[in-house]
Amino acid sequence: MKTNSTVIVGEGVKKVTFAQDKRFSLIAGPCQMESRDHAYMIAGTLAELCGKLGLGLVYKSSFDKANRTSIAGKRGIGLEKAMEIFADLKKDFGFPVLTDVHTEEQCGLVAGTVDILQIPAFLSRQTDLLVAAAKTGRAINVKKGQFLAPWDMKNVLAKFTESGNPNVLLCERGASFGYNTLVSDMRSLPIMASLGAPVVFDATHSVQQPGGQGGSTGGQREFVETLARAAVAVGIAGLFVETHEDPDNAPSDGPNMVHLKDMPRLLEKLLAFDAIAKG
Repeated sequence: MKTNSTVIVGEGVKKVTFAQDKRFSLIAGPCQMESRDHAYMIAGTLAELCGKLGLGLVYKSSFDKANRTSIAGKRGIGLEKAMEIFADLKKDFGFPVLTDVHTEEQCGLVAGTVDILQIPAFLSRQTDLLVAAAKTGRAINVKKGQFLAPWDMKNVLAKFTESGNPNVLLCERGASFGYNTLVSDMRSLPIMASLGAPVVFDATHSVQQPGGQGGSTGGQREFVETLARAAVAVGIAGLFVETHEDPDNAPSDGPNMVHLKDMPRLLEKLLAFDAIAKG
């Protein structure tokens, strides 16, 4: 089975399209789900903004951050509570939603609610997890492992397609470069696109400094726009941006999340680059 070069998620007028030759769509939200009120505040702000910009939105948040640097790191509100909130967000706003899965069992539990299952970069070669995700029939966003070359993603992609699921997004989030450092090679974007799947660029995890603060991950938020502009200029189907109203006090990934108030200016600028790249 071949991959789909266009992946469409969601229902009704809020359907979101991911394709290399179309305007990029946005995957955005806070790193982890903190509470119902917080999720609604972020979601409402993003929905209003994307509505004004005519930009497809997939709301993302993690119910469990299973790969924290320290055992003391806050992990989220848990699967059951998060699925209730995701279901209500979808009903009230109409947009599709995305969350991470870490085990085979979780795939079936979240697939009844979420539109896109996300495979974390560290787990991108875990065959049993990938097959379980594929068999749910939901679209998949798989992060390229920090340890993989872009051409190696053909084997990851094959695990999904040979399990009967062609609706796969390949996501670039940087490659390990020495200690506590990631780099984003923009050549990886067209290389992965040549495999036949839409490509997403994760602008916020690409500026992470894994374990860079000793007991937690650091980041360089000031370079998110730089990398996002480069990726959009190259040409991408989707842009992944984590955002928070108070990132410096967020429970996870604060140093690399974009401040919510800065999202309008960032997206307006990136849409201008996108129009030039695909004009």
